[in-house]
Amino acid sequence: MGISVKLKAFEGPLDLLLHLIDKNKIDIYDIPIAMITDQYMEYIAQMDKEDMNIMSEFLVMAATLLSIKSRMLLPKEEEEEDGEEDPRTELVQRLLEYKMYKYTSFELKDMQLAAEKAFFREEKLPKEIEEYKQPIDYDVLLGEASLSKLNEILAFVLKKQKDKVDPVRSTFGRIEREDVDMEAKQNYIQDYIIQYERCSFRQLLEKQHSKMEVIVTFMLILEMMKTGKILISQENLFEDITIISNI
Repeated sequence: MGISVKLKAFEGPLDLLLHLIDKNKIDIYDIPIAMITDQYMEYIAQMDKEDMNIMSEFLVMAATLLSIKSRMLLPKEEEEEDGEEDPRTELVQRLLEYKMYKYTSFELKDMQLAAEKAFFREEKLPKEIEEYKQPIDYDVLLGEASLSKLNEILAFVLKKQKDKVDPVRSTFGRIEREDVDMEAKQNYIQDYIIQYERCSFRQLLEKQHSKMEVIVTFMLILEMMKTGKILISQENLFEDITIISNI
């Protein structure tokens, strides 16, 4: 009968790799990839395989380790030895970043636990102090101010308030959004062009009732040109544009 072993729960494949590096007292910049890969495979072979979402993350890392291991076992050409990048470089960078975030989380956790031990006494003042109101000495408050001086101050404040008002924008009326039924407008323009076969672009725009309808009409004409439903003709520069139906 086999002996059941309770495995330490790891937060992810990088956490397991850091555990193996610390356990074997390995320099993270010079990982013996063959040994670490073998130990990693032994660990995941004993893991609970019911949760495939978690297991898949460990299997992806296992495939990465095996890939690095195979690349390091391949013989190197003499001219490639100096210029070829170490296959472990990317893995080492990921481990260093994970280690930094992990120990940062430990620091934050310690700060949270320390903060939970701090208690603050509720503010509670005697009723006499809460109800006390310092008397106002109007002679001291006004000082050398006179009625004429106060009037000058009031006039100055009112003038500053008036200067804040924009003389142009303050006269604007209410701006309301104008809705245009795109589908209805498209059907109208298409029927209009089919009916006349050749029509003036300017006259078509003049039939619109608002600036928004003009913009929408212009955009729909461009779209019909793009799809090949109409052709555009202009004999001379700045002359009227003729719309020709191609439907």
